[in-house]
Amino acid sequence: MRTMRVLGIETSCDETAVAVYDAAAGLLSHRLHSQVSLHQAFGGVVPELASRDHVKRLLPLVRQALDEADTTPKQLDGVAYTAGPGLIGALLVGVGFARSLAYAWGVPAIPVHHLEGHLLAPLLEADPPAFPFLALLVSGGHTQLVDVAGIGRYRILGESLDDAAGEAFDKTAKLLGLPYPGGAALSRLAQRGREGVYEFPRPMLDRPGLDFSFSGLKTAALVALRRDTPGALDGQARADLARGFEVAVVETLVEKTRRALRHTGHDRLVVAGGVAANRPLRGALTAMAAQEGAHIHFPRLEFCTDNGAMIALAGCHRLQAGDIAADLGVRARARWALTTEPQA
Repeated sequence: MRTMRVLGIETSCDETAVAVYDAAAGLLSHRLHSQVSLHQAFGGVVPELASRDHVKRLLPLVRQALDEADTTPKQLDGVAYTAGPGLIGALLVGVGFARSLAYAWGVPAIPVHHLEGHLLAPLLEADPPAFPFLALLVSGGHTQLVDVAGIGRYRILGESLDDAAGEAFDKTAKLLGLPYPGGAALSRLAQRGREGVYEFPRPMLDRPGLDFSFSGLKTAALVALRRDTPGALDGQARADLARGFEVAVVETLVEKTRRALRHTGHDRLVVAGGVAANRPLRGALTAMAAQEGAHIHFPRLEFCTDNGAMIALAGCHRLQAGDIAADLGVRARARWALTTEPQA
């Protein structure tokens, strides 16, 4: 009996991504087109432009991914796609395209939760984590601590009550006049900053619980800017502020994750999402996990941001469990709780 092979399609925001994953052979191909240059002039993602670019990029990327995987449509067992959460227009482009391919090829269509894709991305690595584990999902749209018992068996332990960590990075970068994408630019600037020049609060560490709040930290950065610099910040001052902000975010994420490890008793930690590419965060979490006697697992850097490989992988697991779309409806969700199963 041959193994399952799935095509994965991701269009939740400003990356168009396609991959082919085989349950036995692993990842066979992945292709990605980033829209960063398209949106830079606007300082952020323009939803209508993102949707139109997905329409233009999807078919060539699918052809490239299938060629790279040496796979024909007849060799596929399913087409997985991001059904949410994300920008509704961008999602609908991917959902409609994926459902059409699945119908034309006579294979199941598999809706995938975007965050489940991120959460399972470390399973693409040579040393994948075994279940159960604690997951820190940290991105531009979400910051969550999740108790993961198995595929589809998720319990939210804590989450951001306002801005996600990545969103706070991006907004603070904009305050500093940094180009889009701001979070990565801020982290690069922080490398030149001096430690201790700016001291920002560590939000919600002075109270019990595992929830996050980063909106106030962004406001503290704005207050510091207005207080200390009646004119434009010079280069070193901007770097110092970026360093202080990044250190505060990293320490907050690390200490909350330490609490969650102790709360659950897990000895495996998964860190995923776009902010998981932040090198100071990776280093601090790795040191903390060692102190707590836990094994830590990250996706490789290219799979921290949105990608098709994680969708193809999650789709393969969902297909094996029989979680497929039951009709021809084209459904996408801009908002979708990780703990809510897809409507087939």
